[in-house]
Amino acid sequence: MSLVFHPVRRTARSLRRHLLTGLIVSLAAISGPVAAAQGLDWDGVSHIAQTRATQPWTPAGDKAKALPPELASISYDGLRAIRFRPERSTWRSQQLPFELQYFHLGLYQTEPVRIREIGPDGQVTDLPFSTADYDYGPNRFDTRAWGDLGHAGFRLHYPLNSVAYKDELAVFLGASYFRALGAGQQYGLSARGLAIDTVGGQGEEFPRFTEFWVRRPAAADREVTVLALLESPRATGAYRFVIRPGFQTTMTVHARVYLREGAAPVATLGLAPLTSMFLSGENQPLPGDFRPEVHDSDGLMLATGEGEWLWRPLQRPRSVQVSSFATVNPRGFGLMQRDRRFASYEDVEARYERRPSAWVRPLGNWGAGRVELVQLPTPDETHDNVVAYWVPARLPAPGQPLEFAYELSWQGDEQQRPPSSWVTQTRRGYGYTRLSPAEQSAQPKFVLDFAGPALDALPPGAAVQAVVSASANGRVIEAVAYPNPATSTWRVSLRVVRIDPNQPVELRAFLQHQQHAVSETWTHLLLPE
Repeated sequence: MSLVFHPVRRTARSLRRHLLTGLIVSLAAISGPVAAAQGLDWDGVSHIAQTRATQPWTPAGDKAKALPPELASISYDGLRAIRFRPERSTWRSQQLPFELQYFHLGLYQTEPVRIREIGPDGQVTDLPFSTADYDYGPNRFDTRAWGDLGHAGFRLHYPLNSVAYKDELAVFLGASYFRALGAGQQYGLSARGLAIDTVGGQGEEFPRFTEFWVRRPAAADREVTVLALLESPRATGAYRFVIRPGFQTTMTVHARVYLREGAAPVATLGLAPLTSMFLSGENQPLPGDFRPEVHDSDGLMLATGEGEWLWRPLQRPRSVQVSSFATVNPRGFGLMQRDRRFASYEDVEARYERRPSAWVRPLGNWGAGRVELVQLPTPDETHDNVVAYWVPARLPAPGQPLEFAYELSWQGDEQQRPPSSWVTQTRRGYGYTRLSPAEQSAQPKFVLDFAGPALDALPPGAAVQAVVSASANGRVIEAVAYPNPATSTWRVSLRVVRIDPNQPVELRAFLQHQQHAVSETWTHLLLPE
């Protein structure tokens, strides 16, 4: 499905929301006569989003009752002590392959979401909050007056690693954040439904999924469908997620986004956004930390529509850094965790080598635009400081849907690679040298390693050239490629002179054999020190 604009078919009827506990909701009341006959679908949710885009924004706090004080002021440990009772999971009694469990409101999660089930006959049933679903641990609450608070979010469970146990598969919790796991993986980076003005505006706006509809799977199903309604002060949207668990869990995402009529203009509309953390790596060690590397992702990978593969190692900058990669009809992009070795992290608790990579593969033509990478300073690994997303070159008019689709893969040891060869590590610095520290700073040195089938296929003694270039603020003074016999890979050593030390330098490097590129392009932003 292409990223296109569609004419608006307006409706004078506002759609009513039915939130009564345990009530089977009339589909005609939600999505009109067609949905009543066929069951609620993505078009039905799109109809809701389109209608709400014509209405003024109402904050969630104005629509929901206040959170009980004991939940609003609960401590982090107190909230963690509230555990969902697995025996109360939705669909457990039907012995289906998937199960639903829920998150409790409290502390940072103060705005409820409504979650409904779409049954085999198309009927929609509310999945209400109940205190009986939770073990409150050491907390001492009088829950009798709470009523139906709503859920903070939900998670899907599936026998991902063993038929004897249903593991967490995917989580939808907070704003429009969601994440998933493949077999043998451990939670790391997150995805979002939409990013608005992460940069370029008057402050970031965080759209949120306010309502979900989960289609009940059949006993033989190996995928599950989630529909979601997205809302924010300047946008609404309808989303459909088809989630297929496996060694690589894959989500097929279809979306229709509407800019809200009468709202302030959007400066940067980020589609298929990914959010991750980078604190330190082989390219930027952290003094005093026994762990060699600390990150959920170590690089941005991009397959341009023009056929080039790019690799941008992540960094922890001293100030906000934004990089843009313009292209037409991108083939894919993602925040990747390429380094899968425990020895690279040495963290027995965090297990960063198990964190997934997230690869976005557009379905259809997305047209002209750019992949934008935003990197932020961070004091430690508890803060996400990396965002990547697609920015279309043209925004729709208010009320007109922007429709797009993509496949989002949560990948582990086997992950998307360029077809030729790729960077396995980026290191900066000198070994023994007669250069002074000031000279080393003025002439930074990088050492890159490349591996892959294109290099493996070269005959012994093949002449491989390092093609290195720098932006106007830099001058390349060394670029050498040579085999690394210890790892049967190829190594590049390069040095560059910064003309203005207070300005960044953009570097690019790839390997070439007989005028043909035999590697992806390494691209690096050399920041002022």
